[in-house]
Amino acid sequence: MEKYEKLAKIGEGSYGVVFKCRNKSSGQVVAIKKFLESEDDPVVKKIALREIRMLKQLKHQNLVNLIEVFRRKRKMHLVFEYCDHTLLNELERNPNGVADGMVKSVLWQTLQALNFCHKHNCIHRDVKPENILITKQGIIKICDFGFARILRKLIPRHQSIFKSNQFFHGISIPEPEDMETLEEKFSDADPEALNFMKGCLKMNPDDRLTCTQLLESPYFDSFREDQVKRKARNVGKSRRRQQNQLLPLIPGSYVSPTPDGRKQVLQLKFDHLPNI
Repeated sequence: MEKYEKLAKIGEGSYGVVFKCRNKSSGQVVAIKKFLESEDDPVVKKIALREIRMLKQLKHQNLVNLIEVFRRKRKMHLVFEYCDHTLLNELERNPNGVADGMVKSVLWQTLQALNFCHKHNCIHRDVKPENILITKQGIIKICDFGFARILRKLIPRHQSIFKSNQFFHGISIPEPEDMETLEEKFSDADPEALNFMKGCLKMNPDDRLTCTQLLESPYFDSFREDQVKRKARNVGKSRRRQQNQLLPLIPGSYVSPTPDGRKQVLQLKFDHLPNI
């Protein structure tokens, strides 16, 4: 911890506290999660090691980057890239709702992160506004993998328990007498947004849309178009920068692209150098 200067306390949870710190040698601002209990505590050790293992395996632009891990006074410290604020901060600043553009951006990036995790058989299990970080550039970073799990295929015996467990017979989920529909609750929402929400809220997992399917939803059509235009602009800017960095031709030094011409170019390049 001696290499870091503590700047502020920025968060606290059941198992640890998070500080904003600065690397004294490089000046890099980071977030350090300090676990409150000693590493001798089996629960804390299990959660810390699970988070470390997950983040070392999963590298994605929308997942928080784990920089290093160290122990101090027998307590685990995890050093992460620093993010400006959380989605919870954004929601608290906008009690009447955030702009549609930001909603789509947050959803798109969050789904990209979760889709990446699911493709690697990882389920986060604790996605909530305070665990969705936002950088100054508006990049989403999902954090806190302490409760995440790597899923493996169920063995046949476990499959049969979930499919035909006698203790589940006759048990039903209670339903409210009057259920407000999404159309009633969000009367101003456009049809594509309502369809998107309905796809997320299907009770049966077989009917519920996956992250991949949600990313292909018509709800994101305008967002995808904006991304394509933004990429095209960035490519154009990059090409112009590259052209500006090219060295100008020296007058009188043009030669034809032939083997003899190449010899002439070399001669022109080195004629001004002194003989040693």
